[in-house]
Amino acid sequence: MEQGSAREGARPAYAPGAFPYAPGSARVPEDRLPGNRVPGNRVPEQARGRQGEEEQARGEHTHSEPPAPRTVRRHSVRGQILDALRAALVDGELVPGQVYSAPALGARFGVSATPVREAMQRLAVEGAVEVVPNRGFRVTERGPRELAELAEVRALIEVPVMLGLARTVPAQRWSVLRPLAEATVAAAAVGDRAAYAESDRAFHRAVLTLSGNEQLVTIADELHRRSQWPLVAGPATRRAELLADAAEHTALLDALIAQDLTVVQALVREHFTGADG
Repeated sequence: MEQGSAREGARPAYAPGAFPYAPGSARVPEDRLPGNRVPGNRVPEQARGRQGEEEQARGEHTHSEPPAPRTVRRHSVRGQILDALRAALVDGELVPGQVYSAPALGARFGVSATPVREAMQRLAVEGAVEVVPNRGFRVTERGPRELAELAEVRALIEVPVMLGLARTVPAQRWSVLRPLAEATVAAAAVGDRAAYAESDRAFHRAVLTLSGNEQLVTIADELHRRSQWPLVAGPATRRAELLADAAEHTALLDALIAQDLTVVQALVREHFTGADG
């Protein structure tokens, strides 16, 4: 009996009427049992009102449409540092053979060492630098032979593709690429090697994209980027050389529009043998 009294004293929260239809309460009406709703299985208006208020209190939505998505904007410090390091490589500010530490470069760019280290790891994957344990990253030393090999591989990929495109792509589609060719001329005119490198790759990517082969575009762009890294102890690319290369872009575009296959082939091969083709 004492145990029973103790249980009775512990049950006020579950006493009849504390919760609707809780165990121990009065018998539940038949029309309130699950599956035995009021006629038509419709929830009474009052119950629906209470249900809606409870759902709103819980943050639930009473309609089928999802909540409007929030716009999340991310600002990639690492991406900006990666672009800056690539530009420094092309400009020769990062000297082949030299070792650079992430903290020192971070101080130069006004950021912590972490995004610099992450960007350098990406450049290591691309082959632009190599990791030097406990010191930092050494800029890869490249010679004329590597540059010639890259030019040969690029020619094997791009020459047949461009010849095929010259036969099939209508003139008006080539005309759309005119601003990209002119951008290379503008960058060359002011001697901006980093801007020229970007506009140069943008033009070639746009041409190769017309093939519809995304893998080809990715591989060709990576080879192109590697061909733009400076040679060890090599002279800086002069403005006249950049202007000559940029002129080849516009000449190539004219040949593609005219479907002059002989000129296209000659220009592409000559372009790849240049310093920044």
